Amino acid sequence: MSWLKTPIKFQKMYFIADWLKQEHSMTALCARYGISRQCGYELIKRYRTEGEMAFDERSHARHAHPNQTSSHLIQAILDVKHRFTAWGPIPIKRWLEINKSQECWPAASTIGEILKRHGLVKSKKLTKRTPAHSEPLKHCNHPNQVWSADYKGHFRMKNQQYCYPLTISDNFSRYLLCCDGYEEINGKKAIFSFEKVFYEYGLPDVIRTDNGPPFASTGLGGLSRLSIWLLKLGVLPERIQPGHPEQNGRHERMHRTLKASLNLNTKHSLVEQQLWFNEFKEEFNKERPHQALQLKRPIEMHKKSLRSYSPTINEINYPNSMLIRKVKTNGEMKYFGKRYYVSELLHGEAIGLEMIDEVRAIVYFGKLKLGIIDARLDKIIRP
Repeated sequence: MSWLKTPIKFQKMYFIADWLKQEHSMTALCARYGISRQCGYELIKRYRTEGEMAFDERSHARHAHPNQTSSHLIQAILDVKHRFTAWGPIPIKRWLEINKSQECWPAASTIGEILKRHGLVKSKKLTKRTPAHSEPLKHCNHPNQVWSADYKGHFRMKNQQYCYPLTISDNFSRYLLCCDGYEEINGKKAIFSFEKVFYEYGLPDVIRTDNGPPFASTGLGGLSRLSIWLLKLGVLPERIQPGHPEQNGRHERMHRTLKASLNLNTKHSLVEQQLWFNEFKEEFNKERPHQALQLKRPIEMHKKSLRSYSPTINEINYPNSMLIRKVKTNGEMKYFGKRYYVSELLHGEAIGLEMIDEVRAIVYFGKLKLGIIDARLDKIIRP
């Protein structure tokens, strides 16, 4: 008889019962049940070792798979995840390839499954995303051409005080130049951070920000004390369109990584929090591979600017073709015998006028176009 005619467990029991009677030879007994002698001897061996448990069905799955990830590789993957809690499978794989190149590491998808099995991955909610507006980033072709700056959303530290992190990054290399925590948003403190970064890394061509203080104001040209200072250094402030943070998408992506790491690393004081910001900056620049950089690290792509910083600021020079006007203490300047309000922040500064025709001129402060002055309308038209 064969195992297939009746439930296998019962057939095993009948086989052992007949074997215990010692009425048939092993060959005849196995032939009667339609199994091989090897199968019969194996069942007897299991019965002697396990007793009645030998009749239970066992899994036929392989005990080992040739492509199974070894335990020491899994542990190394978990160690990296615990060290860099905000990292996903792709950066983890690249970090391991760089720092432990002697091993053969599994695919990023396999690493993702390993992290999921160990409860280290949170399921993402499906959300509709606005397509990125890439136009403002087209001219970013090398380091220090365009930097971005912003205050990451404030948060409470463990002492219940608020912290406002000011961040500055290079758009081309994604290098995080600054991550300074402050107790408030303040223009003078922002200038201090910018000055510190300029001393260390030199000057960029452009700094892109949103339209909030201290980067901009509601006045002509969006001028603020910070943006005026930048213009006098030869750095052009570039503001994104209101309500379009995707235009500063590379910087926002860094903020997402910062936020994910920050959730588990709020500290008890601003001093402790700043020490953590410094550690995050080192990790982000020197450890974390970036998919947008073909899994290179920012430190591999960044270099210091050729334009060094000097705290001595010279007066802005304009082309000889422009008319030059000085801004009075009340923020006004004269043109065609009339007074036009520009900004009190510019008192004592030189304004450049590029003539369009006999009654109109483009108004510049440094590289920034403030608007068009029109003597017929008796006002400055904003761009």
